[in-house]
Order: sequence, then structure tokens, then C-alpha cells
Amino acid sequence: MPHLFSPLKIKNIELKNRIVVSPMCEYSSVDGFANDWHLVHLGSFATGGAALIITEAAAVSPEGRITDNDLGIYKDEHIARLKQITDFIHAHGSIAGIQLAHAGRKASHQQPWLGGKQIPSDQEHGWVAVAPSSIAFTDAEEAPIALDKAGIAKVIADFKAATVRAIAAGFKVIELHGAHGYLINQFLSPASNKRTDEYGGAFDNRVRLLIEIIEAVQEVWPKENPLFVRLSTTEWTEGAWTADDSVTLAKLLKDHGVDLIDCSTGGNIAGVKIALKPGYQVEFAEKIRKESGILTGAVGLITKPHQADEIIQEGEADVVFLAREMLRDPHFALRAAHELGHETAWPVQYERAKW
Repeated sequence: MPHLFSPLKIKNIELKNRIVVSPMCEYSSVDGFANDWHLVHLGSFATGGAALIITEAAAVSPEGRITDNDLGIYKDEHIARLKQITDFIHAHGSIAGIQLAHAGRKASHQQPWLGGKQIPSDQEHGWVAVAPSSIAFTDAEEAPIALDKAGIAKVIADFKAATVRAIAAGFKVIELHGAHGYLINQFLSPASNKRTDEYGGAFDNRVRLLIEIIEAVQEVWPKENPLFVRLSTTEWTEGAWTADDSVTLAKLLKDHGVDLIDCSTGGNIAGVKIALKPGYQVEFAEKIRKESGILTGAVGLITKPHQADEIIQEGEADVVFLAREMLRDPHFALRAAHELGHETAWPVQYERAKW
């Protein structure tokens, strides 16, 4: 059996293979609601054979959206459409996961295809962003408001409430979004967190918000269900967040019951140049896996079945997260099985097309 198609048990779920659909923002919601686009988009990955399908970043509050077209899980009315999607995914042998997120200072923006620029808070579709410190992401943007203690408490409560809704919607995995320059990442990084209270300064203070969110989530999330955290494992900048910081944090998160680190990079410092190549972030998944002992997921220009199989075979990560390649080919897992010489189940409606 190819390593990519070996099952993996994490707490009470078993992944039928090591292929995970990475969260990908679709910017196609109105007032946070999932719709037919999300059902078809996410459902196609289930019929395509992926083991775990994680939704795009689902905002835990209206002000936590990147755009006002983001998926949301900040009110009970969102649950029904999400439940329709999880039911479809589970009916086709895959596992449904949700990424819970807060954009922080990266909130109140246009959809990417409209330019992606920040919408000032006094304009239609704009609102005041919040962050650990009143530091804009770029000089061209409006500075966010630094969260006070009440604001931090609300963020934590919002993640907890979103978790309750995720359970009702049928999700079996939660991933907390601590990467790509969004709120949790902003607190972690010394580049964006200039606070002088217990949430800023030393490493233990900067990771405090994430730990408190995890503790709040675990008060309601079933202990037998997996909990992931996505991290930007390096910021590619001197004096900012480093891979060694990520190892230290991963050890701490493992002690707090986190099951897997989804290892991405960057996104919190504007203008950083990253040398892109196939699998350019895999080394960070390998480092964290080997030095902390926690499960890791590799992501970043993983596009070929043999490439993905080798990552698992070499012990560089426990699962591979695919994004753009899944958009090109939602049935990547079926194609990968064929190319790797592995017999896997197809939807009966598609069996006539088997290679």
C-alpha cells in the first residue's frame, strides 16, 4: 500500500488516507451563511476521495471576517446549512472539519477579485478592525483598535460559542487558525504584538491568548474529537516568529491536548519575499514533528501524488494538506491512487470512469 493511502487514527476518527483538503477562503457568503456553492465545492472533495475536508476560515464573529462575504459560524442560524454539508461529506466516507478564525487587523477588506484592499471603517461594508496592538498591516491601511481585556474575553467567548455551533453542525475536527497574519498569529508574533500587559512581551505572554482559546474550546469540544492548530511556523524575517518558536509552542500545545499542527508560514509581515518551490514548507512540518513529537500536516505547493507519498514515507509529516491542486482536480485522491497503483473505492455513480 502506498504510504499516502495508509489509514491514520486520531482519537475517535480514522482518516482513510493521508490527504486533507486545506481551508480555502471562497468569499462567497452573505451574512456568514453557507450556500449551494459551499455544498458543491466541499462536497466534490468528498466524492473525490479526500480523507478530511476542512472548511474555509469560518469567522467566530462578524468583526472577525476578512470580508463581509466570509463564511461565518457566529450565530445559530448558520448551523443548518453547515449541517447539510457535513452530512453529505460523511455520507461519502470523508471527515468534515471546520477552521475557526478571527481576522484581527486583516478584517474589513474587499474580496480578492475586487482588489482586496481594506475598506475604511466609515464606508459601506467596512468596520473597525481589532488587534493586539494598534499597528496596521501596511502603511496604507487604517490602524486597528488594540483589544482591551473585555475585548480579549469576547474573542475567547466567541471561539467557545463557535465550537458549540460546530458540534451542532456535525463537524468532527476543529482547526484553530493561528497563521497567515490573522488575530491569533498577531498575538503570537513580536512583530505585531507590542503589548506590555500579560498578553504581550515575553513568549509565554504572547502565546497566552491561543492557550486560553484552546482551554475555552476544550470545555465544550468532545475530548474524543481531534483538535488542530494552524501555525505560520516562520515569518521569514529576522527578529520575528521563528521555526524554533513554533517547536516550543508545539510542545506546549501538545501538553494542552492539541493533536496536530498544520504547518504553514508567513502572512503577518507585509512585503516579505518567499522563495517558492514545490514543497517549500515541508521542512517546517518535519522539524516540528521530530522535535516536539506532535502530529503535523505539510502544506505548500504539494501537487503530485508521488511527491505527497514521499512526504509521508520519509516521515516529514503525518498528513498532506492540498489547496490549489484540489481546485484544479477535486478528485486528486482518486487520481493519486491510480498513479500509485492502489485500489480505492469510487462513488458508484463514477465507477464507469475508473482507470
